[in-house]
Amino acid sequence: MNLVVPTDLARHNQYAAVRGPLALPRASLVGLAGSDYGLHPALSALQPFWDNQALAPVFNLGPLVAPLTKAQYLAEPDGSPLIPDALFSHSDQQTQWETASTDTLSRTGWGGRASFTLGTANPVISVGGNGRFGVEMLRTPLVLPGPGENFGAYGLRPEDTVWTPNRLRREAIDALYAEPQGPVLADAYRGQQATAFEMSERLAGIVGSVPGDADSSPEIDSAFAPLIVNGQVTGDLARQLYQVAKLIRSNAQVQGNRQIFLAQAGGFDTHSGQVAADDATAGVHAGLLRGLGDALAAFQRALQNLGLAGAVTTFTQSDFGRTFAPNSTLGTDHAWGNHQLVLGGSVKGRLTYGRYPELVLGGPDDVGVEPWELQGRWLPGSSVDQYAATLLAWFGASSAQLDSILPHLPNFGSARSLGFL
Repeated sequence: MNLVVPTDLARHNQYAAVRGPLALPRASLVGLAGSDYGLHPALSALQPFWDNQALAPVFNLGPLVAPLTKAQYLAEPDGSPLIPDALFSHSDQQTQWETASTDTLSRTGWGGRASFTLGTANPVISVGGNGRFGVEMLRTPLVLPGPGENFGAYGLRPEDTVWTPNRLRREAIDALYAEPQGPVLADAYRGQQATAFEMSERLAGIVGSVPGDADSSPEIDSAFAPLIVNGQVTGDLARQLYQVAKLIRSNAQVQGNRQIFLAQAGGFDTHSGQVAADDATAGVHAGLLRGLGDALAAFQRALQNLGLAGAVTTFTQSDFGRTFAPNSTLGTDHAWGNHQLVLGGSVKGRLTYGRYPELVLGGPDDVGVEPWELQGRWLPGSSVDQYAATLLAWFGASSAQLDSILPHLPNFGSARSLGFL
């Protein structure tokens, strides 16, 4: 609720009355010209992209099986298939966002299913560790390390084989992997290992480059320059997006005409100390948002410098939003619907999408009923499926393919797209 805040006086007064010590002053907000909303001041780096029609907030998204009203939600019995499993649980809601499923046991991610259905040359490429989002039935995400790190089997990379024992070991392993196996599982494993060697040799140079070295890109380095200190990109998310920018620039070497990348950032579980005691614009949450905004802005500048801004769409997803009402320790607690940001040259920007929730505890968007649960846990107005379908239709998925990738999508009838691309 501090990511995108209403700036019109009436709604800002409603917001401030409930938000209390967590409320951002109206004058501090980064105005989104032509709208009644502003961004958290820590996201000021993103304002130019709003002005250039490349940024769009999408309001109140979350896992849903089908459109759901508060009355329907309250009428459903425990265990109803219309209510997502384990609401307000971090791990379960993260799984449901990454799988576009309300079943916490779903094995594959919607990014992985899209990769499989659309036949991408590579699986989802993750620069932020493992995640369910990129898992396919028969492939797992390709997980890459950060800039400047080695990528390849220790002692078996091409540069290691100048030492005869390493060369002989590598030749023996290559010979083993060249032999087809009888059992299907053994043959699949053989193929995966051979592919891993080939891919690591193809991508090691891209992965290992850092700002200013012989293999780096001036277009990318200049975009990330405000975040580069002593030849290194600062900020975990910025380092990940720097890595993605290099991979996009070197697409011929990465191979394939479409790629899906995953970066991850944590630390947003702000049950206490979300803001500074004397300044709602400062504190832990402001630092997290500054890291997000600065990294996204540098990444988008890099794409613009490379002439690829229209070919890449960047979007956020998360486990859930936080309660509208603060708790007693300057923090917020687990909720449901949440706002997201979409950025890119193909975005129909300078507009907002979805419906902003009514800023009333116990109102039509708050799933609470009893006085103790009136916290502003928003019932999502749009689903993960609709959000994913909008992104994947731009990515090239047909209507039939979308129904295969996103099994709940047909439940939303004609409202399959949220329109931001």
